[in-house]
Amino acid sequence: MLRLRLRYTIGWKVCILQYIMAKAKKVASNTKKEPVILITNDDGITAPGIKALVESVKGLGKIVVVAPDKPQSGMGHAITIGHPLRLQQMNNLFEGVEAWSCSGTPVDCVKLAVDKILKGKPDICLSGINHGANHSINVIYSGTMSAALEAAIESIPSIGFSLLDYSVEADFTGAQHYARLLVTQVLGKKIDKHLCLNVNVPPVSKDLLKGLKVCRQAYAKYEEEFAERKDPHNKTYYWLTGEFVNFDKGKDTDVWALKNNYVSVVPVQFDLTYYKLKDKLEQSLITK
Repeated sequence: MLRLRLRYTIGWKVCILQYIMAKAKKVASNTKKEPVILITNDDGITAPGIKALVESVKGLGKIVVVAPDKPQSGMGHAITIGHPLRLQQMNNLFEGVEAWSCSGTPVDCVKLAVDKILKGKPDICLSGINHGANHSINVIYSGTMSAALEAAIESIPSIGFSLLDYSVEADFTGAQHYARLLVTQVLGKKIDKHLCLNVNVPPVSKDLLKGLKVCRQAYAKYEEEFAERKDPHNKTYYWLTGEFVNFDKGKDTDVWALKNNYVSVVPVQFDLTYYKLKDKLEQSLITK
């Protein structure tokens, strides 16, 4: 009789414990962790483009901005190694958003954000909205895209956004719409942790944009020259000029998409290996 009572008591307690654990598990599963969104750029923390990007993704997660304290266009994947880096909190620059300015490059911003500000990896890193194009060969030089690629190297999904308009009075409405559309989809799916998207938006009104188009990077580049000039002291200096030339006539490229009012989306990677040539070299190269 005593054994039966003990079994009954133990069984009853186990049932209660299982019920409590099941309820706790259900509550935990229903309480989703708010995603952390890191935002940076290369035009500087006070540029209109980064403000537009912050506004476009409000409500999708906790936003933290870490961006250069001055323009850093064309810096590519440069990092600061010769002098100290400084961070300064920028209170009230973006309403309700934690923001920091960094004395370094866009890549420095991502590195410092992960190591010193967030003390961990965000769920996504957004870079932009850049003032000007980052299609085709521009991706090599772009500080905007290098920041996004740095995040991808750190296993943080990332997107770089650019609007083909250099004006500080540019209309970011269309870019904001597609930024929110893309970020919502990326956050809502289980994706490759090394995802990096290069997104460019034509300089037309939102109602003229035809939608997103996944593309490849066009073979196009600048035919450059250096204009030689004299300063007021009659000393020679040089100013880089050039003309953008598209050698790629394919209709699956970012240049074609932008020309035809599509928002171009190019998946990019930090692995620069030329695999086709690698295969050929393995078959033909004399190694001894």
